[in-house]
Amino acid sequence: MRDNSGREQQNAGDVDDNQQYSRSVDTRNAENQSMEQQNIGESPQERPQSDMEQMKERFAKLLLGEDMSGGGKGVSSALALSNAVTNLAASVFGEKGKLEPMAPERKARWRKEMDWLLSVTDHIVEFVPSQQKSKDGTNMEIMVTKQRSDLLVNIPGLRKLDTLLIETLDNFGQEKEFWYVSKNDDQEKENSQRDDKWWHPVVKVPPNGLSEASRRWLQTQKESVNQVLKAAMAINASVLSEIQIPESYIDSLPKNGRASLGDSIYKSITVEYFDPAQFLSTMDLSTEHKVLDLKNRIEASIIIWKRKMHQKDGRSSWSSGVSLEKRELFEERAETILHLIKQHYPGLPQSALDISKIQENRDVGLAILESYSRILESLAFTVLSRIEDVLYADNLTQTSSPARSDMSSNSDEDTARLSASETPTLSDFMGWDIASARSNNPSDPDIYFKGDNDRKTSKPPPCPTPKKASYLEKLDNLSGLRSPSDRD
Repeated sequence: MRDNSGREQQNAGDVDDNQQYSRSVDTRNAENQSMEQQNIGESPQERPQSDMEQMKERFAKLLLGEDMSGGGKGVSSALALSNAVTNLAASVFGEKGKLEPMAPERKARWRKEMDWLLSVTDHIVEFVPSQQKSKDGTNMEIMVTKQRSDLLVNIPGLRKLDTLLIETLDNFGQEKEFWYVSKNDDQEKENSQRDDKWWHPVVKVPPNGLSEASRRWLQTQKESVNQVLKAAMAINASVLSEIQIPESYIDSLPKNGRASLGDSIYKSITVEYFDPAQFLSTMDLSTEHKVLDLKNRIEASIIIWKRKMHQKDGRSSWSSGVSLEKRELFEERAETILHLIKQHYPGLPQSALDISKIQENRDVGLAILESYSRILESLAFTVLSRIEDVLYADNLTQTSSPARSDMSSNSDEDTARLSASETPTLSDFMGWDIASARSNNPSDPDIYFKGDNDRKTSKPPPCPTPKKASYLEKLDNLSGLRSPSDRD
């Protein structure tokens, strides 16, 4: 009896222990399941990454050269940073179809992530001599580090242009005299938009057009953005000129300039009396592809002629019967045509030479300057196009109303004069000491070169070879602005 009772008590204790153990296991399983469900149910919006985590992710991708496998097949650090700036601008700005302020979230993201990428330039330094006074009072010359000179000058300027563009977009937040409607909601069948912008929202203005104050304000904004565009283009062109031409691009060039340009273009450039504006008027530039093709041909011929003039490598494939003086003249004319193409078509895609330079460049500082100036140039051109869309819609209302057109004929001249006098110049934006000659120089190439045509028809000069940089000087007068640094 005692043995049976003892076994019963032991069995009862074992049952209690098993029940307690099973309850503890069930409790742990329930907790684990709840934690798993909580983790699975969480979305990125509920648990956003901190700034530190985001920055670690960005720079990890940069260090890997966009090769997330870690196999060492990534791009260079310079190209990775260039792509990072380009992709950030594309995701933040996109293709702006309206004149409206940026969303606060996008603006904050743009400034934050650009600061991360630009922080790399703070550590790109150069050695400069400096004076140091020792304890015994003697002066010693030592070498100290400071930010590289091109970055020290251009990064603050690009930041200022960036701020000006965003402030310009913010200025359109209270605009009430024009608005946008989608293509489907547009009930009017008249062509109220330019044909090359058919995918953008349609701009609408009041039946009587914009008021004089609004039109004058728009012209001022247009001139302001145009100056930002010129500054960004100047910086981008200067930076690209500093990047070495890759050997892969040189190896792909034809043997001579004639083969690059084609017979018809070559004959037009090598005539005895050359007019760059007349040359462009005879070319078929009806599509963007044709303009880009001409730009690629011109750039290739310039590289060929420069190599023949300066390097004299003696390769038989580069030999030619053209004299050095004529080759220098042809290169000068091609440079002039290239400048005019860049000014008349600022929104062109990158040329073959530019793409090759960007892909093969290994200088991180130049890569950041090039990409930053390029996206600001693209944004400025987009904002300028949207302003022109509004002015175009307003102009249609004026032409459809003859009485209003007569009333506004004189006011347009006053608006142009006021906008030219009130709008800050490029030197005001960038702090360059450049005398503005906008009011004294014509804006039409045909008008500017009219004097040359008159001299040609009256009496040809005894020596047809012009002085060096004569066409480039004309181009500088034409544009009213000169690049802050030489573009040799």
